[in-house]
Amino acid sequence: MAEPDIDDIERRMRGAVEVLRREFAGLRTGRASTGMLDPVVVDAYDAAMPLNQVATVSATDARMLSVQVWDKGLVKSVEKAIREAGLGLNPVIDGQLIRLPFPELNEERRNELVKLAAKYTEQAKVAVRNVRHHGMDEIKKMEKTGDLSQDDHKFWADEIQRLTDEKVKTVDELFEARQGEIMQV
Repeated sequence: MAEPDIDDIERRMRGAVEVLRREFAGLRTGRASTGMLDPVVVDAYDAAMPLNQVATVSATDARMLSVQVWDKGLVKSVEKAIREAGLGLNPVIDGQLIRLPFPELNEERRNELVKLAAKYTEQAKVAVRNVRHHGMDEIKKMEKTGDLSQDDHKFWADEIQRLTDEKVKTVDELFEARQGEIMQV
């Protein structure tokens, strides 16, 4: 008897959780984090390039990031990319160095960030459920072709559901933690 590729199903579910972690890293919580600039893409050399391929990003303190642009000709492009990334940052150019001061978050902005975090959370849950759906389809096909008995089908369906529940719980816990960080005064 054949078995469904449960390792692949779990790997894909873990991938959805990792994407959520990266998206949460990009949310500004009032503290400067170099990870929040990861989604910034710069128009450079006739191509869209990640910021970290044209500059060095560092946190100078809890309320300031600095972006050292390697090519003087790209400073304006980097500034524009940061401004248009929707991070609520106001870049200050100083030669090839761009400073990004982090103002205190007001209540309205905190609520917007929580809504955005909730949206990311829902997308992660949908991704996990899609992997579950594909896994369930796989075991249904295996049962129809005779590669899987009814008992084995039930066992693997329960296993896929257990993985799904575990990953959704992790997603919810990540959201709760991030929401606490955002709303923390």
